[in-house]
Amino acid sequence: MIDLAESEKLSDETAETLRYYQKNASSFAASTSDVDFSETQRRFLNFLPPGSLILDFGCGSGRDSKRFRDLGFSVDDVDGSPEMCDIAAAYTGFPVRCLLFQDLDEIEKYDGVWACASILHLNRKDLADVFLKTARALKEGGVMYTSFKHGTFEGIRNGRQFTDMTEDSLKDFTEKTDVFRIRELWVSSDVRPGREEEKWVNVILEKKWRRRKWSEKSLPPPVACLCASSLSCG
Repeated sequence: MIDLAESEKLSDETAETLRYYQKNASSFAASTSDVDFSETQRRFLNFLPPGSLILDFGCGSGRDSKRFRDLGFSVDDVDGSPEMCDIAAAYTGFPVRCLLFQDLDEIEKYDGVWACASILHLNRKDLADVFLKTARALKEGGVMYTSFKHGTFEGIRNGRQFTDMTEDSLKDFTEKTDVFRIRELWVSSDVRPGREEEKWVNVILEKKWRRRKWSEKSLPPPVACLCASSLSCG
């Protein structure tokens, strides 16, 4: 369990984002659980063999993991918000593990990682480290789907940390972290009613083949700085 009373151990951005979901978990789940996301799910599942093991990485309401199980896939559900974990467990009927993105430590376990509108809550430095950790958690040839709000903003917005991406900045970020290759990249409209004008950058990434097995020792070193080119690291 993540204790916000010990939030000095968390980054300011992570602590603020967790407080947002602590206060707004029910309303957030209600606004997302019935959204039709089947087209994006289909594009992701096309890369996976039947019965594959998927990590729903920031599962939110549990909408997608429920759909994946209904289609015959195995799913590990995790979320960083204890409140969202409780809601997702009630919705799916399966246990949900409370885990910060930064604490993922599996090695070659998953066929796919589904990180739908989730890891966008990390700053760029933490996002780079999490790209490395998700790649390590995937089997050879495994894939990750993730999505970002379209734009160039990075910081706190409406109570949560956001790192936005454009097509070019996401390509550049993927190239610099050097653990994935892009299989599909597209821009879509928000599927929530009344928010169609909001744009999202979606990507399906395939883990790059490595000659050595992934381990703590073989994990590439963290990227020191992946700031947007117009920003300073200072």
